Amino acid sequence: MGAGREQPSAAILRTEDLTIRFGGLTALNGVNFEVRQGEIRAIIGPNGAGKSTFFNCLTGVLRPSSGHILLNGGDITGLSPDRISQKGIARSYQITNILPNATALENARIAAQSRRHSWSLLTHYRAYRDIIEKAEAVLEAVGLASKRDELAANLSHGEQRNLEIGVALATEPRLLCLDEPTAGMSAAETRDTMELVDRIAKDLTILIVEHDMRVVMELAHRITVLHYGEILAEGTPAEIQQNSRVLEVYLKT
Repeated sequence: MGAGREQPSAAILRTEDLTIRFGGLTALNGVNFEVRQGEIRAIIGPNGAGKSTFFNCLTGVLRPSSGHILLNGGDITGLSPDRISQKGIARSYQITNILPNATALENARIAAQSRRHSWSLLTHYRAYRDIIEKAEAVLEAVGLASKRDELAANLSHGEQRNLEIGVALATEPRLLCLDEPTAGMSAAETRDTMELVDRIAKDLTILIVEHDMRVVMELAHRITVLHYGEILAEGTPAEIQQNSRVLEVYLKT
């Protein structure tokens, strides 16, 4: 899948000496990271390596103690999550983060509306035809067009995870951060989601945190390995599989 495609060269995201401390604990320590436009980059590492902290910094959930985050050359360090979302970074979560009592279409429509129009109590959302068309296109892209009128709570686990990706896509991101997108999925659902990620990556840059090494090795152009808040290694899937330090502390094969 992703590992076979040519890798573009322009950097879309860069961190410079990114550090975050919680009291006496350093969760990220001077992380210098760069991902290129159009790349699928996997971030792996043992539990406690700093993967979720790194995602939380990129998406504004946590403010770095020091260092910088640059998106297309612009400094977004310390911006709020909504400002960072407006700049073009979207995220899915380990635990599905959708509106369970809204339909699939309504979930996608609300996300799309956050990008196209300011809210107005005087205008019914159905008047925004372009919003509905965007939401419908997103559901088509993630394979849920036939479930548009289903409550999100009634979708299967795999469908809910893919709806969450659709909600993220509806915000028209430049960079999509996927946090454990195949967690809890069956083998068939995992394969479907891998194909979905590979397909949408043709128009996006994707960062993915994932524990399933088969998913990582098949999808990623390059892999970054975090260990105790620092970058232990970076490289192609083949390079990471042969890296003695990575084998010792993480892959253990």
